[in-house]
Amino acid sequence: MKVILANCPRALSLPGKRNKPVLKPLDEYALGELKLIYRLLHSQLPGQPALMDSQLLHDLQTYLQQQARAAGVDVSHHAEWATWLDNLTA
Repeated sequence: MKVILANCPRALSLPGKRNKPVLKPLDEYALGELKLIYRLLHSQLPGQPALMDSQLLHDLQTYLQQQARAAGVDVSHHAEWATWLDNLTA
């Protein structure tokens, strides 16, 4: 999963793509960092309803749910999902 990020000096460039900056794939980021960012974005939903339409937030949630399932978490149970998200070291 690649996401284009314009004007980001720390972004990577892909060969043959006119050096358009892109983010690393989500699996190249620390899981704890992704959980923290997801929780912060998700906590802003009540005040920022436009986030409900964010493809980035959707992709991040999907990726995290896949990781949680692989760790044996039933993401359909909110308490289990929330507990897993709160554990930034696993």
